[in-house]
Amino acid sequence: MDSSVAAPAPAPIAGGTAALRRLYLLRFAFATVWAALLLASAHTLNPLSTTLLVIYPAFDVACAVVDARSAKARRGPVRGLHVNIAFSSLTTAGLVAATTSGIPAVLRVWGAWAITAGLVQLVVGLLRRGMAGQWPMIASGGISTLAGASFIAQAGKSDPSLSSLAGYAFLGGVFFLVSALRLSQADKASRS
Repeated sequence: MDSSVAAPAPAPIAGGTAALRRLYLLRFAFATVWAALLLASAHTLNPLSTTLLVIYPAFDVACAVVDARSAKARRGPVRGLHVNIAFSSLTTAGLVAATTSGIPAVLRVWGAWAITAGLVQLVVGLLRRGMAGQWPMIASGGISTLAGASFIAQAGKSDPSLSSLAGYAFLGGVFFLVSALRLSQADKASRS
């Protein structure tokens, strides 16, 4: 989830959205494959599910680094992206520990991350709202915050499962796809 907390960015440089569009498409593809693989092992912590759980926030860190470099090149806000990098890095480490304690612990860590990352994504989307494709990011940030609270609640129920995380990731990927398509449309319109 890309994030930024700073003053509103200047108008994007022409063509500056291409890197963001590619990043969003990559995030959609990753989320789709990740969700399908997690569903295959959602009821137990095994080597596959554990690896997937740790890879997801690590991938988010890599995406936020790419986004920050791209935003910096466009003279856009990057501070929130650095916040997201820190949260996702901590989550990666937290999930490594949580996977040794069981699914409820994983859901609590994931829920806390979804809340914080969602809030940061919401702020970044608001700061970038002048750029095409950010309304889906704003919606995604809000939904992520609510979903995080539901993951924490699920952790206290009997027989918790990781399947809701797969749905969360896939929905987030769909929001990235919609944003990428909106960025593409805006690029085409600006060239016309």
